[in-house]
Amino acid sequence: MAKEISKVIKIQIAAGKATPAPPVGTVLGPAGINLQEFCTKYNDATKDKMGDILPVEITIYEDRSFDFVIKTPPTAFLIKKYAKIKKGSTKGANETVATLSKDQLKEIAETKLPDLNAYTVEEAMKIVEGTARNMGVKIAE
Repeated sequence: MAKEISKVIKIQIAAGKATPAPPVGTVLGPAGINLQEFCTKYNDATKDKMGDILPVEITIYEDRSFDFVIKTPPTAFLIKKYAKIKKGSTKGANETVATLSKDQLKEIAETKLPDLNAYTVEEAMKIVEGTARNMGVKIAE
C-alpha cells in the first residue's frame, strides 16, 4: 500500500547550502522530519549546481519520511545570472537595465524547458523573453 501523504512543502534554497537553521529549519521543523537528513541529501543532490537558487518540492508522509524533487532555477534568477545584474528594473519594461543575446535566451529556455508549460525550445524562449522584458532586460536581435 502507498504511503499516506501528510503535506507538500515548496521552498527555494541555495544549491549545496541547506542547513537546519532558518529558513529551512523554520519551514520543515513543524513538519517533524529529520532536518539533518534532509539537508545532507539536498546538499549531495545539488553540489554540482553551487551558487544557484533551486526550488524544491518536499513530500512529507504520515510516518515522517520524505521525498523531494528539485526543480530548475527560477527564470528571473537565470536572467539576472546571464545578464550579470543584481536586480531587474524598478520600472519594468519602461527601463532597460541589461541586454541578453538570442543564444543566452535559448540557453535559459533550454534549462527551464522541463518546468515550463511549453513543448518546444521556441515556445520556452517566448516565455523567458516575456519575463526578461518585465525585468527591463532587452533581447538583442
